[in-house]
Amino acid sequence: MKKKSIFWAALIGTAVLTACGGKTPAAEGTKGTEAAAKESTAQAAAKAPEKETKNLEPLKVGASPSPHAEILNAVKDALAERGYALQVMEYTDYVQPNLALDSGEIDANYYQHVPYLLNFCKERGTKLVSAGAIHYEPFAIYGGKSKDLSAVPDGAKIAVPNDVTNEARALLLLADQGLIKLKDNTDVNATKQDITENPKHLEIIEVEAAQIPRSLKDVDFGVVNGNFALSAGLQISDALALEKADSVAAKTYSNVIAVREGEEQSEKTKALMEVLTSDSVKELIEKKYKGSVLPSF
Repeated sequence: MKKKSIFWAALIGTAVLTACGGKTPAAEGTKGTEAAAKESTAQAAAKAPEKETKNLEPLKVGASPSPHAEILNAVKDALAERGYALQVMEYTDYVQPNLALDSGEIDANYYQHVPYLLNFCKERGTKLVSAGAIHYEPFAIYGGKSKDLSAVPDGAKIAVPNDVTNEARALLLLADQGLIKLKDNTDVNATKQDITENPKHLEIIEVEAAQIPRSLKDVDFGVVNGNFALSAGLQISDALALEKADSVAAKTYSNVIAVREGEEQSEKTKALMEVLTSDSVKELIEKKYKGSVLPSF
């Protein structure tokens, strides 16, 4: 009888511990999308490394799924040879990777260009800097309800990213195609207020960048970030227009490794930059992405 009592006490204790330790999505729902993203990040961090890493120093890098995380995963072995166990933390938004870096949850991130980084730091008060450029993703115009830029219907709806720097980039591409005209000397800070001519009465709709591929069915055209085009399975060969390789955008919008200010020359950062700017990574980018991603080194 005593043995049975001990058994049931242990069983009840286990159930209580399980109930206390497990939080459901509903219980956390009121904390909003940022909390959900952090929870997702924590789960990713908890996954066991694929290889033995007990003698390696952890190196956590936040990244967009494609192409950033794919490129990072390709250099895990090279970093292991330098003494680091790379953990790639995937994010699907443009806010959490910088917040995680600023808070010290990760050591670096790889998903953004310098104009976005500078604007983020200005708005959020963070002190993050670029450690160097890795690749460039040409912005492209893709067809939705309409498929021909030479026959754009009057009042056509065009989806563009809703963040400041990427919207400017989209507007510059539309201007380059002759669909709108911007004020003279307009640069990477362009906004819709800088449009001086809109002969087709285009309705420019601001959409969260990651959602534009899904929105193509509802608009005539969409201007899509290269990484989100890749993630959505859009083919660069289907693009109706691309940023020119010698454009201001190509020189300005290379994706960089971001770190906390003062850590640009840390041993971790130097090792990460060394492997990401190697000839093998350059070859990988050129062969794997076939023009939708281009090396910046």
